[in-house]
Amino acid sequence: MRQLSELIRSAATWYTFGRHVVHIRQPRGTHSAATWYTFGSHVDLCCAKALRTRAGCGARCPPVVGSREVCSTMRGFGRSAGYNRGGGGGGGRGGGGRGGGGRGRGRGGGGRGGGDGGGGGGQQRWWDPEWRKAKLAQISKQKGPMLEVDEDKVWQLFQELKASNKQEFILRGNYGREGCELLQSLAEEAGLHCRDYGKGEAVVVSKVPLPNYRADLDSRHGRTEREITMSAATEDRVERALEHARRSDTGSSAAKSVMTSGPEHPRQNLDASKVKVPSSAWDDGDWDSNEAPQQVPKVSAQGPVAADTIGRKTPAWGKAQSTDTALNEKARQDGEMLKTKQARQQASPAVQAMLAFRRKLPAFQKKQELLDAVRNNQVLVVSGETGCGKTTQLPQVGYQIRLESERSANTRLLFCTTGVLLRRLVTEPTLTGITHVMVDEIHERGMNEDFLLIILRDLLPKRPDLRLILMSATINAELFSAYFGGAPMAHIPGYTFPVKELFLEELLEKTGHTIVDQSSGGFGGGGGGGRRRRRMPDSKKDPITELWETVDLDRTFASYSMRTRRSLEEWKPDQIDLDLVEATLVHICQKEEDGAVLVFLTGWDEISKMLEKCKVHPILGNMDRIRILPLHGSLPTINQREIFQRPPEGVRKIVLSTNIAETSITIDDVVFVIDCGKSKETSYDAVNKLACLTPSWISKASSHQRRGRAGRVQPGVCYHVYPKVLYDAMQDYQLPELLRTPLEELCLQIKSLGLGSIAKFLSRAMQPPEALAVKNAIELLVTIGALDSAEELTSLGRHLAALPVDPRIGKLLLMGVIFSCLSPVLTIAAGLAYKDPFVLPMTKREEADEAKASFAGDSQSDHFALLCAYDEWQKVRRDGKNVAQTFCWQNFLSMPTLQMMEDMRQQFVDLLSQFGFMDKSAGVASYNRYGNDMELIRAVICAGMYPNVVRVEKKGRQTLLHTREDGRVKLHPTSVISMDSLSRNSWLVYHEKVKTTDIFIRDASAVGDYALLMFGGEMSTSPSGAGFSMLKGYLHFSTAPRSTQLVKELRAQLYRLLERKIQDPRMDMQVEGGGVVTAVRELLHGEQQSQAYGGSGYGGSGGGYGGGRGRGRRW
Repeated sequence: MRQLSELIRSAATWYTFGRHVVHIRQPRGTHSAATWYTFGSHVDLCCAKALRTRAGCGARCPPVVGSREVCSTMRGFGRSAGYNRGGGGGGGRGGGGRGGGGRGRGRGGGGRGGGDGGGGGGQQRWWDPEWRKAKLAQISKQKGPMLEVDEDKVWQLFQELKASNKQEFILRGNYGREGCELLQSLAEEAGLHCRDYGKGEAVVVSKVPLPNYRADLDSRHGRTEREITMSAATEDRVERALEHARRSDTGSSAAKSVMTSGPEHPRQNLDASKVKVPSSAWDDGDWDSNEAPQQVPKVSAQGPVAADTIGRKTPAWGKAQSTDTALNEKARQDGEMLKTKQARQQASPAVQAMLAFRRKLPAFQKKQELLDAVRNNQVLVVSGETGCGKTTQLPQVGYQIRLESERSANTRLLFCTTGVLLRRLVTEPTLTGITHVMVDEIHERGMNEDFLLIILRDLLPKRPDLRLILMSATINAELFSAYFGGAPMAHIPGYTFPVKELFLEELLEKTGHTIVDQSSGGFGGGGGGGRRRRRMPDSKKDPITELWETVDLDRTFASYSMRTRRSLEEWKPDQIDLDLVEATLVHICQKEEDGAVLVFLTGWDEISKMLEKCKVHPILGNMDRIRILPLHGSLPTINQREIFQRPPEGVRKIVLSTNIAETSITIDDVVFVIDCGKSKETSYDAVNKLACLTPSWISKASSHQRRGRAGRVQPGVCYHVYPKVLYDAMQDYQLPELLRTPLEELCLQIKSLGLGSIAKFLSRAMQPPEALAVKNAIELLVTIGALDSAEELTSLGRHLAALPVDPRIGKLLLMGVIFSCLSPVLTIAAGLAYKDPFVLPMTKREEADEAKASFAGDSQSDHFALLCAYDEWQKVRRDGKNVAQTFCWQNFLSMPTLQMMEDMRQQFVDLLSQFGFMDKSAGVASYNRYGNDMELIRAVICAGMYPNVVRVEKKGRQTLLHTREDGRVKLHPTSVISMDSLSRNSWLVYHEKVKTTDIFIRDASAVGDYALLMFGGEMSTSPSGAGFSMLKGYLHFSTAPRSTQLVKELRAQLYRLLERKIQDPRMDMQVEGGGVVTAVRELLHGEQQSQAYGGSGYGGSGGGYGGGRGRGRRW
């Protein structure tokens, strides 16, 4: 171990030794095959030759010394993290009398496992060259002979495909890596797409982009066969319940699925607005008689645009027309009343003080110019720097609070979210009574804002009296002006202080910091150094990183020192150099004047790593002089408040933040900004139907915003820790949300507004989404029953369109009230729709994970962890606010989030009552008959989350997770689900799937076979009549004949009942379908007794469902 410790400083690769993790690399001069191995409790460096001869190999590899038994105690450690799985074989499973476990896995061989049946012996010995050669020969034999690519024949096939109506063809056979690469090159030359699947066993050539995974070409995991059994007792109980249902059947039509027309009701809004009558006038009382406040409401919708100088250009649909002639006498009287009230208010000292402040704002100086532009043009694009006053001065608005609304008959201006205005358009397509619409922050290009702009552009020709004012913090005005037919633009200058910018080359020159290569040997280079800007094997790079690899450093940076150019050689654009950030912070603390520092990093991992580095630094770790604070959306509110507090004199505040501080939060004492140039931004991969959350380069507009954070109170400095040449290559603006998020909720809104074809409507967007993304959204809505095959809203779809949540969460709510387990479903829906109440502490990460797991107990469900935490919080609240706050602090819960969930629960109740699904006066308890039925709640969750299904596969001691779209996936690290405890007979359903370093599923719950069969989507019977298939054949279930018949009949009865309930929400389920619900519950609990996936089973009469370790609720 002494030798090991001497090497840690030059480490570059992570390895695990027992329970310890070290960072090592191969010392220079050692044999190229040298690898670390463990011998019992010792660690030595040797190579394969040294292993065989037990002596040195002639290089610096030490000999295998002593009399240790190499074969029986060795554990092999591969050259990258995670390959320390070798060792002893699986032990037998005692107690229950079952057979032995699995084999020893990984890079070392182990002995055969013990136990009754005995585990298989560890067979993997990739470190042994002879074994490796034999293994590769065996794999090659299994694949068959290597096929050569006939380029002429392949090229002819490609041309035939392009000329045909076919979309793709498949080449099957072993073409090898070089053959596959040649096929891909030829396909690219022919303008086609090509990808190999199943470890090269099939190559697909297509006219359209191909996904990363194809279940139909995965012979091992692309199809699942599940044999399910129903006990005789369960069959009898289900049969009796069905017989009761048959007798009470009212003779309604056969089951068809929940898909016909239904009641109309406007879509509601979760973000209800706070409305306030204008609190102050445009100026200090010198209103012209022709400039009185408008006598009918204006609407300011907060959402995304930009501008330049005011022009007198008239939009394509004509000059704005005066609305005075349309005002009735009552409206004129109201206007005079408001004008008189305003004059009285202006005499108060408070209003005079506010007016004095307003006169200093740049927007106030442009008052008359802006008023004239609005009066003379139907559309105006206004841009202005942050802090110029455009948001507060143009609309003269009060304030907004989520989930509250204060509007009256006297309200003349409504400040609301874009969603509120969209909901209003459902009932008032022409916005009758509205004279002005102001859309703020349009440069952010939110999906709702782009959607709203399409509608408003179509509406303006029908309402020539309507004025539209678009406001933005950036100078992207030309795009919006062009979209509205050349609308005039106005620009309001800011009054921030100048900010000096330094890019990486200047920063290195100024600080003298040297970037040192930390990699082991390099790729394409020799020894330990490697060449600059190495291309990593099999890595896919973004265009900016690719650009950096082509830069001639000596020519581009000829004016800089040799030390700076050598540092630029070692700088890696695909990583965030935290050592460089640390050096920049030290430079600021030692050489620059006082002032807070704002550091932009990509996520919590980097923030926590930077925190740890600073703590042990002799300068940055001095708590008497430096205060370092993290800023992340998952942090408790109490931690975020510290960000805005000014530190004592002589103490410098350093804030480590994500891009949340770019626009959402302003820290007014920041003087220095360190910009890493990247952010974690969600994008949508339409080909793979996958949301991705990976670090990506920001836009020039974002870089400009970050720089602006430094000039709020005095001249500042922005350190960009990336070269200027990469800044020049950045996109001008961020991609709009419409192009980087799934579109299901938006598609429902389009249909609920009666806007026709979804694809045709979205094609009129400023930047239309790709057709495949639209197709994916429509397919999902059809799968969950919200749209029919003709793209028309179903009964279910009309209800979902009226709920202000993701369609799957909306379906979860409806199923919860229908099956009388409303209270737990309200909580789960509120948590999914808003955010996770479990916070991310700056320290005590393990304690936080344990607290969350304790709420889940044995439930194997993230949803139940959320539910139990909320229920426990509700209980302790009865003892007072202080007790509740202590409870939240001890259990790493956000009290504001829990309070928001409580508000959202109530709003969901209001909406369900409004739609007729419940009587609000009866209370939630009246619809919570089965609120403690864990299996029914799981089934309802399954109904809401479908088709988000994960197959659980047991392979020896491993538990693997697979989906139809992605193949292998992983649970998110925050999940409470224990992989080891999952049954091989269970499935997972989940709310979100996101790709970061891997594909992770979030907010998941284990469910059983019958939950999927009863509450999943479309199901077909196998040709033999002895089973079912779902998810386009991905899921296959085989059952006994009697069980098959019972499942078919019960599902038909259930869907008939659901169809009637969806069409007639006031139908009494207990009266009309109590027998069906009872039969479903019998089936679910019969399965749970026979194959547990966590927690105790159904307790029978008086037994309950307890047995877990949960706090308030024992699963």
